[in-house]
Amino acid sequence: MIESYTGYLVNQYLYETNPLDSIGWTESATDLGHVAPDFYGSGNIIYHKSSTNAKATATVAAGGSVTMEWNTWPTSHKGPIIDYLACCQGECSSVDKTVLEFFKIDKLGLIYDAESPGTWATDNLISNNNSWAIIIPSSIAAGPYIFRHEIIALRSAQSLDGAHYYPQCINLEITGGGSEVPSGTLGETLFKETDSGIDVNIYTTGLTYTIPGPALYSSGSGSSATSTAAASIEASTTPVPSSVQTILATSIKASSSATIMSASSQALTVAQAS
Repeated sequence: MIESYTGYLVNQYLYETNPLDSIGWTESATDLGHVAPDFYGSGNIIYHKSSTNAKATATVAAGGSVTMEWNTWPTSHKGPIIDYLACCQGECSSVDKTVLEFFKIDKLGLIYDAESPGTWATDNLISNNNSWAIIIPSSIAAGPYIFRHEIIALRSAQSLDGAHYYPQCINLEITGGGSEVPSGTLGETLFKETDSGIDVNIYTTGLTYTIPGPALYSSGSGSSATSTAAASIEASTTPVPSSVQTILATSIKASSSATIMSASSQALTVAQAS
């Protein structure tokens, strides 16, 4: 069975008195821009600017996959893609985001660096129709979780505070699974401005890149379905927009081969586990 949800459309819902409920957390970045590193230590770095809890929740089985879809991603915004879960220990629609402990379930950074500025996780995202598939670890205990999806654009990261953050969060109800509820890291302490994966010059070759944040959760199957995509990706000649649009679509299904839907549909699709 497939259910459809509407994503949080910041350029529309922020101006409506009673917007549709969404599984995506709200935000106030109507410029469709980034969160700067000077927001480290604040709630803005957890999801986005002035974010508040999503009211709706999507259901996915442990071992199933979540595909986050962006309506566009500029080729110049190269960098890592990182995904986390945090158990709400109650209702995700009312949880205090500052007490959530995030554990990393997926990461991909630099893929190929023979030519500057290299091939990155974001190039894989673009080659996969601006989508990113993540497998929910099968060992995770059932319950309500926040799923945090983040891209860090490093095009200006050679200067301190030059990294650009694009976090997105959705409410998930995970079913089945095992018994593990991993401890994690508070969202406000995930990064430091001087981390080697944040304060970095990508316009070089022979770069050894360390993905920032805590260690990857290792007990379950949490690797990204997109991580095995070809490292050699042809650069797009499409003009680069001045800002990056938010996620408009999310697909959730049981198998690891994600169903890709059109981001222009501005909807969220959930396929229940079989």
